[in-house]
Amino acid sequence: MTTPIKFCSNASQFLIGDQLSEITDQLHAARDETFADVDLLRSGGEIPAEKQPLDSGFIDLPQRLLGGEDHLVDKILSSAASLRTRIDRLVVLGIGGSYMGLRALFEALCDPYHNELSRSERGDVPRLYFEGNNLDNDTMSSLLKMLKTQCVRPQELAERWGIVVISKSGGTLETAAAFRMFRDALGEYYGHQSHLAQELVIPVTGETGKLRDLSNALGYEHVFPIPDGVGGRFSVFTAVGLLPAAVLGMDIRAILRGAADITELCRTKPLGENPVLDYVAACHLLERDHGMDMRVLSTWGNRLEATGFWYDQLLAESLGKHERGATPLTVVNTRDLHSRGQQHQEGKRDRVINNLTISEFASEPISIPKVAEDLDQDQLNRIAGKTIPELLQAAIQGTNKAYADEKRPTTDMVLPKLDAYGMGQLLQLFMLATAIEGRLVGTNPYGQPGVEAYKNNMGEILYK
Repeated sequence: MTTPIKFCSNASQFLIGDQLSEITDQLHAARDETFADVDLLRSGGEIPAEKQPLDSGFIDLPQRLLGGEDHLVDKILSSAASLRTRIDRLVVLGIGGSYMGLRALFEALCDPYHNELSRSERGDVPRLYFEGNNLDNDTMSSLLKMLKTQCVRPQELAERWGIVVISKSGGTLETAAAFRMFRDALGEYYGHQSHLAQELVIPVTGETGKLRDLSNALGYEHVFPIPDGVGGRFSVFTAVGLLPAAVLGMDIRAILRGAADITELCRTKPLGENPVLDYVAACHLLERDHGMDMRVLSTWGNRLEATGFWYDQLLAESLGKHERGATPLTVVNTRDLHSRGQQHQEGKRDRVINNLTISEFASEPISIPKVAEDLDQDQLNRIAGKTIPELLQAAIQGTNKAYADEKRPTTDMVLPKLDAYGMGQLLQLFMLATAIEGRLVGTNPYGQPGVEAYKNNMGEILYK
């Protein structure tokens, strides 16, 4: 295994007696139940009512895909390579788990100004745009207008665009409405009956459902499955995340290896040697015994902000049930030290700060230059030569000390490197931790019955 994620915490000073030891057996049992859920799902037998829905298929999925199941990775890579060479703009339509995981990978692993670079600077991969994730008339209109005005010569690669539409059921209104609009625009551009209008649309959907039926009716050549037993917010390592990631040139096998390795570590290592269990233990005890039910994921760097947003959905939809569940909040530091920092430092003692940091950055460190003394009004000559990562590390240490001095708990999740393998580890770690905590506290981490209420009400209003 390449260097695993490291986890440490100052939470022990907040625990009374030997609370960590007291829950060790419970935590190991919750871990074992979570992995046993995989066997239950695969058995094909009847699933007990208290376990329904059971979406534990994400747990062993990375290892199964690396092992060649259904040749899905090869099919994804082949289809992605073909699409990548035929378009210069990719529109991904999806909402919630159908786009948040990809957005996390995109912002972490692609250049922060990806869409502004020339095609060669992008590594000959297309620009990426997200839609179908909200009912925002202005953003949808703007993207459609841009495509219609900047793409006028379909024979030119630089002016060709395509669609990946993602929806397990096909019934989610935001995505379905966007797909109809962008599909119509695509047809107008290439010709509704043209081969390009078919070849440059790739649906990712369930084996049955409205989008599957529509895809069959329209004759799309490449349709990728979202497997049963994998819920939307746990689907980043299906074609939902892997297909667009591959189109963008990400190393999807490295992503899967990272996920598979952290899964094996979680399955075999005890509390104290297991970053997944250690993270669950700290968060759970601080919530249970100290009322700290606000979980702040403090990402130290802009490129992990979307990972925080993805985790917000994962935690909120999985554990926010039965009038229980911690409330997630993503912040980006040092930026948000100048906004939410005051409340974290001196506000209610209802939160734990979970720092997410990176040991090795993707780019070479930038140093503070020295200037002439008569231009040193900002007094930065005293730190001339220091790098931005050094300044960031000082901010992390200084902030953690400020919290510790006020007896406010923090944890540190340290990602060795912001690369494909590391992101595979990180996303799988959070998914495993969420499932295990659900079993620990007696909440089914799968399904989202509360989300269905707004959809039903919306349907009654629109469709009468």
